[in-house]
Amino acid sequence: MEINPAEIPAAAINRLILGSVVPRPIAWVSTINLAGQPNLAPFSFFNAVCYNPPTLLFCPGVRATDSASKDTYYNIRATNEFVINIVSEELAEAMNITATELPSEVNEFELAGLTEAPSKRVHPPRVAQSPVSFECTLNQIVDIGDGSPGSGWVVIGNVVHIRVADDTSFANLLVTVLDKLDVPVASFGDSTGALEI
Repeated sequence: MEINPAEIPAAAINRLILGSVVPRPIAWVSTINLAGQPNLAPFSFFNAVCYNPPTLLFCPGVRATDSASKDTYYNIRATNEFVINIVSEELAEAMNITATELPSEVNEFELAGLTEAPSKRVHPPRVAQSPVSFECTLNQIVDIGDGSPGSGWVVIGNVVHIRVADDTSFANLLVTVLDKLDVPVASFGDSTGALEI
């Protein structure tokens, strides 16, 4: 089958990408606005860029419901800081709660029963229950598309501090981080027997 993306509906392209580019880890991004109001939201377009310097990216999109983005995008534009928290299996339900479209004044940490923990190098809090949190400063935001639903942005962050659960030591970091994560939560396009959101 040969497909020209310009000749099929955007919804079909979305389904094809989501079903083909798997698994996609979840970036659970915490931010604050200029007034200090915290926000927490998950993003399934997320990955590492490089490790020297340590750099991560995630991609908020333009929603079909209101042609806007999540508060996360606007908060990062305003403050240039964010934290990417890793979602373990035990946090999947709370993560799903924070995926809900809510008014800006709602605190997703409180709504999902999560604990805000202070970050070391940036202002947004991290998720205390997350096994690994990456504190980031904004490197750049790349605009993709024409601003219509389905368009989005690539948010690239430089990692300035990493917090790993207290029972993990640097000497056996790789082994214990993987153990601590249990089954990392990822987004799959179809049922594969792995943990889905």
